[in-house]
Amino acid sequence: MEFVRVEVEDGIATIRLDRPKMNALNVQMQRELIEASREVTQDDTVSSVIIYGGEKVFAAGADIKEMAGMSYAEMAGGHSRLLQDFAKALAGIPKPVIAAVNGYALGGGLEVALCADFRVAGEGAKVGQPEIQLGIIPGAGGTQRLTRLIGPARAKDLIFSGRHVSAAEALEIGLVDKVVPDAEVYAAAREWAATFVGGPAIALRAAKQAIDAGWEVDLGTGLEIERTQFAALFSTDDAKNGMRSFVEEGPGKAKFTGR
Repeated sequence: MEFVRVEVEDGIATIRLDRPKMNALNVQMQRELIEASREVTQDDTVSSVIIYGGEKVFAAGADIKEMAGMSYAEMAGGHSRLLQDFAKALAGIPKPVIAAVNGYALGGGLEVALCADFRVAGEGAKVGQPEIQLGIIPGAGGTQRLTRLIGPARAKDLIFSGRHVSAAEALEIGLVDKVVPDAEVYAAAREWAATFVGGPAIALRAAKQAIDAGWEVDLGTGLEIERTQFAALFSTDDAKNGMRSFVEEGPGKAKFTGR
């Protein structure tokens, strides 16, 4: 891949956005994000994932120069689907995912961060959905994931105005989960990601799937999703080892194998 790199170290995969200068998400980069999502999903040595754009910028949005020349037929016929497909691929990674945000995460860049389970931002970060200023709306899931994260009124504020939100305000409204000095963003994300290494991978996957799928349905259906995932875990070695360790040694001492 040219603009997206996957680096694995100590059980943590970093999906590195690397298209100078602003990590603008062109068609090629979107396709590479799908491939990167598949790669970290299939790698059994990976326990958790960080999405990182570098020390200066996370991603300043879609490649407007590329998109501006597209017709309605081109957008409706394929590109709008690709926009949603790359975001679905990131959101569908069945492992804990943390977005490490420095600088700008705007438009498609924020939509990438919204696909993560958690977001760590630098104090100087700016996030937002400025598409309205171009006469369009978010197209890679922003109207849906942002609303589910911070509620409809706040999502409408950001999307209707297109304004940039500071890291402090983003933390206040629940758009990011942690704010640290700019120089510490990636280290903070790795520290968080490391807490999942050696954990019960199958149970973490089940928890993520139950939460994400349950969020989209009524309570009764969500409870059935949870029940099914819960029961299935009793077929795993991790569950047997975890409960045996708890009984014999007390909490927090189990060794998990991911089986």
